[in-house]
Amino acid sequence: MAKIKLRPLDDRVVVQPLEAEEMTAGGIVLPDAAREKPQRGKVIAVGAGKLLDSGNRGELSVAVGDEVIYGKYGGSEVEVNGEEYKILRESDILAKVTT
Repeated sequence: MAKIKLRPLDDRVVVQPLEAEEMTAGGIVLPDAAREKPQRGKVIAVGAGKLLDSGNRGELSVAVGDEVIYGKYGGSEVEVNGEEYKILRESDILAKVTT
């Protein structure tokens, strides 16, 4: 994977969505149009953090490489070098996937 040249600002995070499921739990193969929008992705880049009233930057709860779950319609979709990415605010991220 080529390194992307995106640097999110403030509390924004760049996420590469993971592919949507192609098959249901019952074994039915779904066509592209019937698939749910992916809500999981891998964090590719993070901003410096929100600027606080004190002049310091707030620390983000996610880091590059984390797998996250985000709101279905949150953020903005962008395409860079033929790859789809989402730019989200940290508050649009609902959870961090842990193993």
